[in-house]
Amino acid sequence: MRAMDPAPAASKMRFDSPAFRVHEDGRVERFFGTDTTEPGFDAATGVTSKDVVLDGATGVFARLYLPALPDGPDRGRRLPILVYFHGGGLVLGSAASQMYHGYLNSVVSRAGVLAVSVDYRLAPEHPIPAAYEDSWMALGWAASRADPWLSEHGDAGRIFLAGDSGGANIVHNMAIMAGSADDDNGLPVGAVVERVILLHPMFGGKEPVDGEAADTRYHMEKLWALICPDGDGLGVDDPRLNPMAPAAPRLRALAGRRLLVCSAERDFARARAAAYYQAVKGSGWPGTAEWVESPGEEHGFFLLQPERDESSALMDRVVAFLSGE
Repeated sequence: MRAMDPAPAASKMRFDSPAFRVHEDGRVERFFGTDTTEPGFDAATGVTSKDVVLDGATGVFARLYLPALPDGPDRGRRLPILVYFHGGGLVLGSAASQMYHGYLNSVVSRAGVLAVSVDYRLAPEHPIPAAYEDSWMALGWAASRADPWLSEHGDAGRIFLAGDSGGANIVHNMAIMAGSADDDNGLPVGAVVERVILLHPMFGGKEPVDGEAADTRYHMEKLWALICPDGDGLGVDDPRLNPMAPAAPRLRALAGRRLLVCSAERDFARARAAAYYQAVKGSGWPGTAEWVESPGEEHGFFLLQPERDESSALMDRVVAFLSGE
């Protein structure tokens, strides 16, 4: 009888979590955020969406959302441009996912904004700074109103930035870059970042902040080492992850006139979000900062369970902020 071939050796893991797994050979398995849906007309909200490739070489694209336009004299009124960055720890998610597609349809319909949802490259296949470079390119593209929807309906003098989790981390970095860049490297002339929303932001740091669990810090150290292997030895005190780090740009340089920081009572990232909010308020930043905390809820609940009462309450708050209330 022929001897049976030995079973293949189990693959070693560089990173193993319920959401994704990275093998030693570089193979990545994602267990969340891989579903996608096509753009088009959404009958429930009256919002129309389409995908636009921003960089053919990298495949980076944006999904644009246009609300139903009113009849009469207001039809030609230009809309604020909301640039949204999806969450997922810079490893998961897509602008084309059903979860974000549904969320942006609702926001655009209720707030009356023209949205640009950015599909940046993900780590670890594309380590940091790829996500930030893609996002800055996309923000500049939106601000230049290069697409017909943007040129016909968008107001680059009223740019809003928003994102959740890892996307909220990107929002902070985009606001710092927009507020710090000189004329040659900044946004197009006339483009103004007016409002900024951080939903359950992903931050980190070597020194604990009040209320932060040691386990949260440990997992962030592992994640950041995976997605930013060339961090000049800064680790989680990289200014892109820790806005309060010694080497970080001054928070008073943030672009925007109004800032909304949102977290949840049981969000593992709550302590860092609260510390960030307090740091901005104490930095001398000339804008108005606001804090919203959802009682009894966890990280990203409003996306995972949009039917919950607290999800509706947070949506109301986000819409009011975008609408100028």
